[in-house]
Amino acid sequence: MDPSPSVDDLRLVAAVTRTGSVGAAARELRVSQPSASQRLGRLERRIGLVLFDRDTQGARPTVAGREMAHQAEHILGHLGRVYDVVRTATAERELHVGSFDSIAASLFPVLDAALEGVPLRQRVDHGDRLVEWVGEGTMDAAFVCVADQLVLPRGVQVHQVGGDTLVLFLPTGVPRPRAGRQPLRGLATPYLTYDLGAADLHTRLADLGARPRRGATVGATLAMARRQAQPAVVPRSALAEGLRSGEQVAELPFTKRLVLSMVSRPHVDARLVQVLPHLRAELGLVRPRP
Repeated sequence: MDPSPSVDDLRLVAAVTRTGSVGAAARELRVSQPSASQRLGRLERRIGLVLFDRDTQGARPTVAGREMAHQAEHILGHLGRVYDVVRTATAERELHVGSFDSIAASLFPVLDAALEGVPLRQRVDHGDRLVEWVGEGTMDAAFVCVADQLVLPRGVQVHQVGGDTLVLFLPTGVPRPRAGRQPLRGLATPYLTYDLGAADLHTRLADLGARPRRGATVGATLAMARRQAQPAVVPRSALAEGLRSGEQVAELPFTKRLVLSMVSRPHVDARLVQVLPHLRAELGLVRPRP
């Protein structure tokens, strides 16, 4: 028996997770409910795990089911792009480049302009997933700040773009922090970091007396700070496009360094490497340490 799930298995798991019941999934896939139930049962027996808790109210994915659904969506997404990839292979060579949400709005316009009309297919996702796609060969390069915090796929290369630091953003009317061991005492403080150090940053801010609040993106974090007149902690490069009238930037009592890196396949397109110094300058990053 083939140990790998079939495409139909994956579609069924994804559909049951999405619709919340085997019956609804069967209707969506245009198969009978008994057939769908039997297929799901065979799949669970094959892997030795229960994927869904089923009762009269529907079907709810277990921990194993949620992971199976995540993998199914990932694989089906790749399958759905196969024809497009094959068609574009005969056209002008595109560069498939990814980055994370908080820096994409600053990075992609600079990259697109610097590559002078080279077709650029942009993708935004979490850093670890982008690196995974580079390792699979479905993406040329990914710009991330987590390269030194991941177990990288075999064969990928890391090109450091530039260094960044976290700073304290002060909206109009918000005074600079007081002196002392807890300069942010009692202050709600939105924060965002580009790497995987959010938990550590939360603790550090709490030690300074702040009431830390994690923002979803740079834009959201800055908007929270401006709307409620609160200080915020963000990467310095997030403010590269300038401050509004009356806004200030202050240094934090601790140093938190970030490194933007380009993760690529071994034979990376030379155009991407050549544009890195320009990208560093436009984003206000410092030259990476040797």
